[in-house]
Amino acid sequence: MSEVVEAAEKLLTRRTGAPVTLADPVDLGGSGRSVVLRVRVAANPFSLPRTLVLKQVPPRTNRRVGFRGAATDDEVAFLREAVSYQFATALAKDDRPGAELLAYDFESRLLVLSDLGDATPIATLLRSDDTDTVTNTLMAFAQALGRMHAATVGREEDFAALLRRAEVAHFADAVVEQATAALRGVPDRFAVEFGLEVPQSVIDRAERSAKLFTAGRFRAFSPSDLCPDNIVVGDEGVQFLDYEWGGFRDATLDIAYALTSFPACLCKAPLTLERARAMADAWRAEVVGMWPSLGFDEVLAERLLDAQLAWVWLSTYLFVPEDPARVAAVRDHHLSVPWPDALRSRWSLLADFAGDTGHDDVAGHARDVLDRLERRVGD
Repeated sequence: MSEVVEAAEKLLTRRTGAPVTLADPVDLGGSGRSVVLRVRVAANPFSLPRTLVLKQVPPRTNRRVGFRGAATDDEVAFLREAVSYQFATALAKDDRPGAELLAYDFESRLLVLSDLGDATPIATLLRSDDTDTVTNTLMAFAQALGRMHAATVGREEDFAALLRRAEVAHFADAVVEQATAALRGVPDRFAVEFGLEVPQSVIDRAERSAKLFTAGRFRAFSPSDLCPDNIVVGDEGVQFLDYEWGGFRDATLDIAYALTSFPACLCKAPLTLERARAMADAWRAEVVGMWPSLGFDEVLAERLLDAQLAWVWLSTYLFVPEDPARVAAVRDHHLSVPWPDALRSRWSLLADFAGDTGHDDVAGHARDVLDRLERRVGD
């Protein structure tokens, strides 16, 4: 902890040209090997905030287990996060989706960020017994997501330029690479694990949905890790944390990630078809000015169904067959449930949405998988 504070003092002193002293570090609990601290600015020669957040990923290649799959390089993750914060900080203050980047150092893998204060994790609010609190939280999340997307449409080249400057552009995007590979393997996995043949129309839709990670008509910036641990609600509203895999992709993937109950985590969010519809409408209201075609209900429904199918397939690929290492690697929080409950919730939401929008092939496929899940858990 003291080494991180010392490195931050040196960085800020170098940046401001005058000595900076930081005190009273508090561990905020980083994920993986990252160290995340809140510190007080004890000596403030310039207009630094009273408190700061420091995030450091110590140099060393780290193998991570989870949706991101095989070995990933900590250095690439840090550089991509630094670039993402640079990009987001350049946005107008009202459009900024999270903390402001105040300083960074590539060599020591250190970020100095503005302090969002004692914000409440979204998982805590979604566990409330107050129905209005839950509904308002979901709507605020969808609106904040839409505002981020609307503010970043058309700025992909700016982001790419920052990646090139940080020498990240030649590295593969691990999320894209592993998601598309997993989607290709899902039909065979269903055959082996469930004895289930996927209808060709559903396979065709899944192949189309895989392209949302690399192309799509509605591209915007995404933090790419929208699990509940990385979403907080505070004085500035809903804020997004952790940009290690930030990048541009089709924005429908982000809203669909919420509509399918955060599929890379073991979550069971309090979602119903009615709430999912309301969230989709709240998100659409923020982005329709940039993408007028989403004003048509059939266009929105078609795109959301593509994205939801991708996420539910990927979630099933992640947790079936059960892998204790993968399950153990998923962060625990207030929405966490056993993996069968999480998967049943996701497939039920997909079945309801597909049936409500007249896509009987996807609804039937979802019900078939639900039936196999019930048998598997019952055995």
